[in-house]
Amino acid sequence: MFVISEKKGNSLLNRKKEDLLMKKLKVILQLFSLVLLLIPVKAGAVDLPGSQDYPLLRRFAGSEIVGYHVKRFDEYELQTSTFNSYNLETKKREYASPPLKPEGKLTRIWYEAAGDVGSLEVYRNYLNELRSKGFVILYDSKIDKTASGWNNYLAPFGSMDLQTNRSNYIFFAAEKTGICVASAKMNRPEGNIYVHVTVVEWGKSDTVYKAKRGAYIALDIIETQSMAQKMVTVTADQMSKSLTATGKVSLYGIYFDTNKWEIKPASRPALQEIAKLVKEHPALKLHVVGHTDNVGGYEFNMGLSKRRADAVVALLVKEYGVPATRLTANGLAYLAPIAPNTSDAGREKNRRVELVPR
Repeated sequence: MFVISEKKGNSLLNRKKEDLLMKKLKVILQLFSLVLLLIPVKAGAVDLPGSQDYPLLRRFAGSEIVGYHVKRFDEYELQTSTFNSYNLETKKREYASPPLKPEGKLTRIWYEAAGDVGSLEVYRNYLNELRSKGFVILYDSKIDKTASGWNNYLAPFGSMDLQTNRSNYIFFAAEKTGICVASAKMNRPEGNIYVHVTVVEWGKSDTVYKAKRGAYIALDIIETQSMAQKMVTVTADQMSKSLTATGKVSLYGIYFDTNKWEIKPASRPALQEIAKLVKEHPALKLHVVGHTDNVGGYEFNMGLSKRRADAVVALLVKEYGVPATRLTANGLAYLAPIAPNTSDAGREKNRRVELVPR
């Protein structure tokens, strides 16, 4: 017969209780782990802060947003034919046929689809998504037999002004053989929508460009709309005070189409105030100075700024009765910026007409 002391008996009992407790705890942890796996992960949980999908278009499964930009109003160059080359002087793409240039709200989203994902798979998915939502495909690089896939087509990606946690050059530096490009259009009574899709492929991860192996998608959406006129006309009295205080007056109420110098009708209130200023100060003589941003190169902008100043002087003389001897037209291109030309907001401030006493 074996006799177990009370002390040893309690020890064995406690050990059995601990073992049972550990087994129960292990089961609970396993069940908890399974529950965690079944909890849906919120879409975009690792997206760039402040970014979101465009409501009309779904994203490719497993991709995340790594670049994002929204601009209330802009002009967009939409490819509808073969890309031929990239002009280094004008910093413009050149195509077989002139691109469309819709204006309106621009939403730009960059997605990263990391892993065993190729650009063609993603590209085909996006084309199917666009068609299912009622878009008409305007251009498809995969059926364009003359498309070369030359990656200098992607050169502007390096200077885009957008929030991103990847390198701006992540598209330009990708493998050129994997480039896929498409554009599409949806007609709507409230304004058409244009979409431009660029998909590239990285065969392996790269620390310099912060690239992961997989595909990257640049999705540009343009919702066409008329620009809301928000500029306040500077009065003749305000111009006079500015000339006295700062020696110049900057005007943003004189409007031109992109790269043109014909004055738009919406400029008339500002021109009327300039004419009033000159008539109220008989001894005042002015330099009318055109200013541009730095897009397009120095020589182009120098000519453009001078032609715009010439146009302002000519209209003031012809239609508002200002003596030609009191106005001198000058153009300074982007040589006198009042803000950095590295952002859209800065470039917008630099595009102006100034009056300077002579």
